[in-house]
Amino acid sequence: MFSGSFSLLQDKRIVITAGANGIGLSMARCFLEQGATVCVCDQDGTAVAALSGSHSKLHGFEVDVADPSAVQSFFEASERTMGGLDILVNNAGIAGPTALCEEVSIEDWRRTIDVDLNAQFYCTKYAIPMLKAAGSGSIVMMASNAALFGYPLRSPYTAAKWALIGLTKTLAMELGPHGIRVNALCPCSVEGPRIDGVIEREAAKRGVSAEKVREDYQRQSSLRTFVSPGDVAAMALFLVSDLGATISGQAIGVDGHTESLAQL
Repeated sequence: MFSGSFSLLQDKRIVITAGANGIGLSMARCFLEQGATVCVCDQDGTAVAALSGSHSKLHGFEVDVADPSAVQSFFEASERTMGGLDILVNNAGIAGPTALCEEVSIEDWRRTIDVDLNAQFYCTKYAIPMLKAAGSGSIVMMASNAALFGYPLRSPYTAAKWALIGLTKTLAMELGPHGIRVNALCPCSVEGPRIDGVIEREAAKRGVSAEKVREDYQRQSSLRTFVSPGDVAAMALFLVSDLGATISGQAIGVDGHTESLAQL
């Protein structure tokens, strides 16, 4: 991704949640190229198994990040594996239901909040002592451009992502004196199976074609485009490396400038 004889993350120890697929896997590969050792966790055991042996400095664990005891065990295992921690990327998240608020089931609301918000707290809670022990560090929260606008039909997802911005700014204040930076990334629609599923569900809910919804989503951005997992990984690399050494407490769009989100 970057040319030259130096590595931006040489000997850095990194945890990425939901790191066996999509954005998380793209970040893992990017960070490995820059000299890091990476522990990823993912609920997809098949994808985790596929990573086994793919790189000497990549370690995978099957974990449901909505389970606090499983998260604690994962961080203990990652500490044994890497000897410490310098960077946490809280990437795990789910799309949640596509429905009007009164139609959202209690179960779907709780599961979305558990994965998209509570899990970020669990991971951060167990990462902070390791980052403090390292003497400095960086945390990246995976928010969304849905954290910047209202988002009809996606109330639990939007609520969680807005909450992550508040958590990011609060943690930046708490951890700044320890040399730990905390930022949130706010991508727009990221190409891949997850957004394809979101588009199909919204199309069914609105009674229009999937192509119509995709076009609506693309028009939300000034650049009229979706982003790739690699686009998000590149910004994460900037933030967690020395290139972003004085950036903290920010919600940073990787979105071609979102003008608005879809309407009913």
